[in-house]
Amino acid sequence: MSTPKTWGGRSAVERRTERRQRLITAALEIWRENGWPAVTIRAVCARTSLNDRYFYETFTDRDELLGAAWESVRDDMLEALATAFEDNLDRPLHEIVRIAATVVTDRMSADPAYSRILLLHHAGSPALEACRVSAMRLTAGLVVAGALRVLGPAADERALHMDAIIGVGGFVELITAWQSGLLDCTASEIVDHTVRLVSTFSLDHAAAFARREAAVDK
Repeated sequence: MSTPKTWGGRSAVERRTERRQRLITAALEIWRENGWPAVTIRAVCARTSLNDRYFYETFTDRDELLGAAWESVRDDMLEALATAFEDNLDRPLHEIVRIAATVVTDRMSADPAYSRILLLHHAGSPALEACRVSAMRLTAGLVVAGALRVLGPAADERALHMDAIIGVGGFVELITAWQSGLLDCTASEIVDHTVRLVSTFSLDHAAAFARREAAVDK
């Protein structure tokens, strides 16, 4: 049985994985500095000192690289939000929402370029717009799953999903307006407003459940 060849103590798979990460890191650096249109195959290869043979070893084209770079930022945020939900499920819903919203605003405040990559509409790039739509669905699903664990299985999941889409979409636009300077407010005001909105939604769901129970009793 042949053994995988190594170079510098690393296998071919390890070297390929390292090159892929270097290309993604370079793409994000260029994106932060000059926006996504500046992320070209030539630019990332120049920054990493890799020739385009190594680029095409990992990515089929520029769009695939942009998607991978964007998804790395998305996954980082979703992981932080999932942790916020999982670590605080014993708390009331409004406290969980406050913690999750604070995670987002703290991350965006500390790194505005992170916000621009993750939240802005990327007009001119269908691949990135598709990534953004996918992230909205994933985040809404995360919100629904967290809400069901707090509200219980009797909650109206369909209504929760609609509220989650409205809430996530509105929150994204709120953060975008804040980061772009169109909205003059503080991070804590955004968190407070989000908590009030979600509290209103949860009261509506509780009232709807009570009405359904009353109808059944009749």
